[in-house]
Amino acid sequence: MAISPQKARALLKKIATRRVLVIGDVMLDHYVWGDAHRISPEAPVPIVEINRDSYVAGGAANVGVNCAALGAGVAVAGYAGADDAGRKLRDLLKEHRIQTIATPGTGQTIIKTRVILQRQQLCRLDRESAPEHYRVPAGKIRRTLGAAIAAADAVILSDYAKGLLSQDLVTEVISTARDQGKLVALDPKPRNAIAFEGIDLLTPNRREAAELAGIEWQPGRSFPAEEICRVLHERHAVKHLVITLSEDGMLLSTADRPKQQIPTAAREVFDVSGAGDTSIAALVLALSAGADLETAAHFANAAAGVVVGKLGTASVSPAELIAHLSHGL
Repeated sequence: MAISPQKARALLKKIATRRVLVIGDVMLDHYVWGDAHRISPEAPVPIVEINRDSYVAGGAANVGVNCAALGAGVAVAGYAGADDAGRKLRDLLKEHRIQTIATPGTGQTIIKTRVILQRQQLCRLDRESAPEHYRVPAGKIRRTLGAAIAAADAVILSDYAKGLLSQDLVTEVISTARDQGKLVALDPKPRNAIAFEGIDLLTPNRREAAELAGIEWQPGRSFPAEEICRVLHERHAVKHLVITLSEDGMLLSTADRPKQQIPTAAREVFDVSGAGDTSIAALVLALSAGADLETAAHFANAAAGVVVGKLGTASVSPAELIAHLSHGL
């Protein structure tokens, strides 16, 4: 059964007392909105007449925005350069009352530009530096992040495989946070090949879960959920495993086997960009506020259900979430 509006309200009240630290690959999401009425004479491509540009926080910064939108206190640690994109990103986080913690680096601020024509994405253009430009030297990890970890109730490691989350940083952050009794969550990117153990929450999608478990799986084939869950729990000593299943909802696992599958709460889907960010933000906040895994998953599923009904990288407010849950009664 989905979470009730009354239970969600009580949970949101507790979430307002929580503080979360998000560490990861922050980026600026740039949207170019336009129309196309003719084909270019130079090549068989549409001529885009641009109407407007918009900017929102993306990547790990979007995880932070989702946490703040649900009422928590938030700090975001990541690399935003001295360039125009970095200034825009810091301003956007400031608008959400998010504390920014600058990590050392030498690259450009990561930008993802999406060209949108009549609510449809035409293409995406990425600008970023090589991963080594975003890495925090081992000797600076504790100095950069130690105080922020101590001030947080929960820590989210948001990996987009852009370079910030190195093995040294992940090991140091997990060790420090666990020693202080903080809830630790990881949204992984298997291609980053980072070892981790003993975290409270892991939130891969189906493909990422299979890769982390070293099990071959192709979309369209039966998903070997039981085997994947067993391997991930044994290999990484994860307390809670939540595998996001896109249109099929979420698969919950504790101990070493699947526990429950929760169907999607989305009523209409315009854009899945950032839905994973919403899911981990809501899951961590609910768990940090004392919810059990099933309740936290229903809460997160409802939040993601609102976000996929919006176009572009987005977040959900408490009012939107309660309205969404009330509509389903």
